[in-house]
Amino acid sequence: MLDIRRISTSRWWHKKKNWITFGFFLFLVFVRISKGSIYKDFYYFISKPFWPGQSQKEVILQSINQESLINLNLLKKDNNRLRQILSLQNISDNDKISAAVISRKTGSWWRQIILNKGSKDGVEIGSTVIGPGGLLGRVKNTSLFTSSVTLLTSPESKVGVWVDRIQINGLLVGIGDDYPSLILYSKDADIKVGDFVSSSPASTLLPPNIPIGVVQSVDDSLKANKKVKISLLAKPHVIDWVQILKVKI
Repeated sequence: MLDIRRISTSRWWHKKKNWITFGFFLFLVFVRISKGSIYKDFYYFISKPFWPGQSQKEVILQSINQESLINLNLLKKDNNRLRQILSLQNISDNDKISAAVISRKTGSWWRQIILNKGSKDGVEIGSTVIGPGGLLGRVKNTSLFTSSVTLLTSPESKVGVWVDRIQINGLLVGIGDDYPSLILYSKDADIKVGDFVSSSPASTLLPPNIPIGVVQSVDDSLKANKKVKISLLAKPHVIDWVQILKVKI
């Protein structure tokens, strides 16, 4: 009888240590099958007391709000800049006069167009004239019913311009052909074909940031300065309607 008891107590399932080992093995199998989800849930509960408090949450939210505000301000600045480049700056319809081209002299020395709006319509000498694409020129003289516009291609035209990519001013001079010259007084100016040119923010004759044209060619053979040919965005020989800006500079 004694021998039977010894045999029964010697079996492995009667040993507490073996049960602990077996239980731990089952636990590992379960963790493996559940892909660690039980471990993650367990970590969730034991780490909860150490989570960031409400004050830290408020600091984070405040930082996010500040970042959003800065991004919003940057977007507003970019939007205003793009609107200016597209000639959509704060010029209301009441500050524009639409006019038709009734005569044009776009060849040879005299390069001008004549419009069907004059002093009775509020057109003044020196007013800026724009067409589809950008700047065309300025009003040279007016009559009661008409006005004459000196084009950018005319040798009489000289306007200050701005090269946006290299952030530099220049002088756009008409020379009697379709490509006025841009004079830069810096030999080291890194101007390239394709650079965008607009009216200068420092100009006292024109509203700033009106599109003018793109660089067509660059001549750096002169020692004192560079001369650049500009391809105008607004083509005066094909434009039939223009807008005269009444905005005071």
